Amino acid sequence: MARPTPELIESLRRTAHKLKTGSPYQWGHMGGCNCGNLAQELTKLTRDDIHRYAMQRYGDWNEQVEDYCSTSRLPIDLIISEMLTAGLTIEDLKHLERLDDQSVLNRLPIEERFLKHNVRDDVVRYMTEWADMLEEQLLKRIVLPLPLEAAYV
Repeated sequence: MARPTPELIESLRRTAHKLKTGSPYQWGHMGGCNCGNLAQELTKLTRDDIHRYAMQRYGDWNEQVEDYCSTSRLPIDLIISEMLTAGLTIEDLKHLERLDDQSVLNRLPIEERFLKHNVRDDVVRYMTEWADMLEEQLLKRIVLPLPLEAAYV
């Protein structure tokens, strides 16, 4: 599961918001699909740049991350590296493209768990719930110091 960081959480929320408010979405387009939209937010590359880089190698995002090589210097591998550096894992990317991570889906009401991987509203729902889950994990890790007077009681 992703490493919960404020930057990753905010990127998921910004991506979901952009999709909700009409940002281009096309599941068959490597720069405009689920992973592609998040990649735009994390890398600041355009959807067309991401698509063009991905087309230098075969396959969809699932195949691209399966074949990911951190030392290849292929542009798509550099994009994936940047996404991994942001806190994601290879498995997260596979799950995002298919909207099928059970830890995210189990947070939804049972009647809402059957998301379609290529439906914009379902992608927004998944990313929003994932961001909420990561935020909860991050907040659990924060330990605030005791007030000064409590430390000397």
